[in-house]
Amino acid sequence: MAREVTHEERGPEILDDDDKGDDGLIYVCRCGLSDSKSLCDGSHMATADEEDGVVYKYANDDSDGERRAIDEIGYEDE
Repeated sequence: MAREVTHEERGPEILDDDDKGDDGLIYVCRCGLSDSKSLCDGSHMATADEEDGVVYKYANDDSDGERRAIDEIGYEDE
Protein backbone atom coordinates (compact mmCIF):
# COMPACT_ATOMS: atom_id res chain seq x y z
CA MET A 1 0.00 0.00 0.00
CA ALA A 2 1.32 3.46 -0.88
CA ARG A 3 1.46 6.08 1.85
CA GLU A 4 1.51 9.86 1.64
CA VAL A 5 4.14 11.31 3.97
CA THR A 6 4.26 15.03 4.75
CA HIS A 7 7.66 16.57 5.47
CA GLU A 8 7.80 19.98 7.09
CA GLU A 9 11.55 20.48 7.34
CA ARG A 10 13.52 22.54 4.83
CA GLY A 11 17.01 21.42 5.73
CA PRO A 12 19.01 18.49 7.04
CA GLU A 13 19.57 17.22 10.56
CA ILE A 14 23.24 17.83 11.27
CA LEU A 15 25.06 15.23 13.33
CA ASP A 16 28.58 15.64 14.68
CA ASP A 17 30.85 12.67 13.93
CA ASP A 18 34.60 13.07 13.71
CA ASP A 19 34.88 9.95 11.54
CA LYS A 20 32.58 11.15 8.70
CA GLY A 21 32.82 13.87 6.07
CA ASP A 22 35.43 16.51 5.46
CA ASP A 23 33.93 18.79 8.10
CA GLY A 24 33.26 16.01 10.63
CA LEU A 25 29.50 16.34 10.17
CA ILE A 26 26.81 14.03 8.80
CA TYR A 27 23.84 15.66 7.04
CA VAL A 28 20.65 13.57 7.26
CA CYS A 29 17.74 14.35 4.90
CA ARG A 30 14.55 15.58 6.60
CA CYS A 31 12.69 16.96 3.56
CA GLY A 32 12.23 13.60 1.81
CA LEU A 33 13.51 14.83 -1.57
CA SER A 34 17.11 13.55 -1.47
CA ASP A 35 18.22 11.00 -4.05
CA SER A 36 20.87 9.93 -1.53
CA LYS A 37 18.49 8.97 1.28
CA SER A 38 19.11 8.92 4.17
CA LEU A 39 21.82 11.49 3.54
CA CYS A 40 21.12 15.04 2.39
CA ASP A 41 22.11 15.91 -1.20
CA GLY A 42 20.86 19.52 -1.13
CA SER A 43 17.51 18.77 -2.77
CA HIS A 44 15.79 20.78 -0.03
CA MET A 45 16.92 23.91 -1.88
CA ALA A 46 13.94 23.31 -4.20
CA THR A 47 11.69 24.26 -1.27
CA ALA A 48 13.26 27.70 -0.73
CA ASP A 49 10.40 29.59 -2.41
CA GLU A 50 7.56 27.64 -0.78
CA GLU A 51 5.03 29.71 1.16
CA ASP A 52 4.27 28.96 4.80
CA GLY A 53 0.89 27.31 5.34
CA VAL A 54 0.74 25.82 1.82
CA VAL A 55 1.11 22.07 1.25
CA TYR A 56 3.15 21.16 -1.83
CA LYS A 57 3.35 17.84 -3.61
CA TYR A 58 6.38 16.94 -5.70
CA ALA A 59 5.91 14.55 -8.63
CA ASN A 60 7.58 11.19 -8.02
CA ASP A 61 9.03 12.38 -4.67
CA ASP A 62 11.72 14.14 -6.68
CA SER A 63 12.92 17.71 -6.28
CA ASP A 64 13.46 17.89 -10.06
CA GLY A 65 9.86 16.87 -10.71
CA GLU A 66 6.83 19.10 -11.11
CA ARG A 67 5.58 20.74 -7.91
CA ARG A 68 2.02 21.79 -7.20
CA ALA A 69 0.21 23.22 -4.20
CA ILE A 70 -2.61 21.06 -2.86
CA ASP A 71 -5.50 21.90 -0.52
CA GLU A 72 -5.12 18.89 1.72
CA ILE A 73 -3.98 15.30 1.75
CA GLY A 74 -6.88 12.88 1.61
CA TYR A 75 -6.82 9.51 3.31
CA GLU A 76 -8.66 6.46 2.06
CA ASP A 77 -10.05 3.70 4.26
CA GLU A 78 -7.89 0.62 4.29
